[in-house]
Amino acid sequence: MTKTGLHMMQVEKTIGGKIIVHPFDLHVEPGQVVAVCGGNGAGKSTILRMIVGITQPSSGTIELNGLNLKEHRMKYLQQIGYMPDHFNFSAGLTASECMRFYASLRGRTASEADEALQAVGLHEARNKKVSVFSKGMQQRLLFAQAMLGKPALLVLDEPTNGLDPYWMGAFVDLVKTIKKEGISVIFSTHQLQAANEVADRAIFVINGKIVRSATMEEYRAQYGELALHRAFSELFPRQQQPEKKTEETSSVTVTIRGRESRNHEHK
Repeated sequence: MTKTGLHMMQVEKTIGGKIIVHPFDLHVEPGQVVAVCGGNGAGKSTILRMIVGITQPSSGTIELNGLNLKEHRMKYLQQIGYMPDHFNFSAGLTASECMRFYASLRGRTASEADEALQAVGLHEARNKKVSVFSKGMQQRLLFAQAMLGKPALLVLDEPTNGLDPYWMGAFVDLVKTIKKEGISVIFSTHQLQAANEVADRAIFVINGKIVRSATMEEYRAQYGELALHRAFSELFPRQQQPEKKTEETSSVTVTIRGRESRNHEHK
């Protein structure tokens, strides 16, 4: 029987002999929303980059709907929509041109690109150049391109950064809608309000270790309605500071749903 959803088994990442992410297991079911919470340098982005194939795990196995990342890389990646925490769009292009470019890469239609822009509230700004977009508008454009083609799994790295309160709420509504369509979502965040409202499960990461993984029902049973905020306060004492993030500067080839594009990451 084919395994459904995302399965990560004893996945670990080391760089220069230093453990960046300690071995962990994770299962994200179809239609489930998982929030990966923690401070800067905790290892959240590294976990997500391993899921989307940008960073290779040092050990362990990653599968999506029965497809092994190493053995079936292209088919695996075709099921993923990825929103990085930062990306420089071509400044001379409009939002509509950017979306139609990504749609062409993924074999999607221009109307689907327009629908994605409408979903994130950028339809009226579709003919504006991305160079004049605010941080929040760029985040929404990144979200829109990740949604193209309704992938089986959305991987979102700090999707709420730069969003104003109105669009923070819109993000929650979008994720709830996506969930109803059976699409799984895993996103990293240090802003707990959105996670508290939309996640089915939350994971806390400290210095590359998953120190707590539980359903929202379990968190609320222990902490009440402000579950994640109270869990965070307990797991991250005021005097505790996360380890400094290991600098990893590389030129990576990002495979976007079956096609490749060159991007420079500075993490």
